[in-house]
Amino acid sequence: MGCTNGLVNVQGKQPHFSFGVISDVQYADIPSGQSFLGVPRYYRHSLLVLQRAVQKWNNLQKLKFVVNFGDIVDGFCPKDQSLNAVEKIVDEFKNFNGPTYHMIGNHCLYNLPRKKLLPLLNIPSFEGRAYYDFCPTPTHRFVVLDGYDISAIGWPSDHPNTLEALKFLKKKNPNLEKNSPVGLVGLERRFLMFNGAVGKEQMKWLDSVLEDATRLKQKVVVCCHLPLDPGPSSPEALLWNYDEVMEVIHNYNCVKVCISGHDHKGGHSIDSHGIHHHVLEAALECPPGSDAFGYMDVYDDRLTLSGTDRMESIDMIFKP
Repeated sequence: MGCTNGLVNVQGKQPHFSFGVISDVQYADIPSGQSFLGVPRYYRHSLLVLQRAVQKWNNLQKLKFVVNFGDIVDGFCPKDQSLNAVEKIVDEFKNFNGPTYHMIGNHCLYNLPRKKLLPLLNIPSFEGRAYYDFCPTPTHRFVVLDGYDISAIGWPSDHPNTLEALKFLKKKNPNLEKNSPVGLVGLERRFLMFNGAVGKEQMKWLDSVLEDATRLKQKVVVCCHLPLDPGPSSPEALLWNYDEVMEVIHNYNCVKVCISGHDHKGGHSIDSHGIHHHVLEAALECPPGSDAFGYMDVYDDRLTLSGTDRMESIDMIFKP
């Protein structure tokens, strides 16, 4: 990754606008632990990371908004504390002097069903859908995807999307434990219950949004909790139908960058169509005293991520 720590502007130019980023806070009022792979996780400290992020974002006095890339509360959070924990983290985001745009992740859905979660995150929703778009300027559009549209978590157990997901997993993953990739090879290892897919209606919506953005000559940033390209991500973290989503995106030239979380180590790649795919490092895995958050400056031909501490900085250059 090309490091650009301390880069304030490009060739003396001021950015069109700037915005803050953070992912995978996964707060819980429980002692520190570790992932299934043994990676340390600091459930209480992640709240301090978010608080320092908000302070930094406010001190910059130039950020138009913040994007939170999902998983604000951890699945190990005691369920009788879930509502309070989500509200606590949402309130911290409200301390930012501007709007925060949220998206849902698997850990959010372990804690609360969609009908309770989406209003708390102020996600515009119809029938539980959690995908939307917004235009911070007339020349730029952000598309927020719902990576758990087709999912075995978050929907009622008898919901068509749950049933479709369970049927899909039964076909793709022979393990009794559907979060286990044992025996799955390569990219097949993404077919796990803690991932999900973009459904047909959302796919139609995405196509229409990108068509509209093309007509308006807008540059588009696609945001999804789940990564959309194998390059920056481990196979176990990918959206089930990332390839179908990218097929729609590649039909247009307006999408310049796809940003995600979920795969805590972070990563970066550029696909065959020149689209940048960037995965943000997790706030959850910051040892006490360290941080992982940042902000992006938006220019005609690039997005410049200035990361703090464990979040890598990078210059994402594209064709205007």
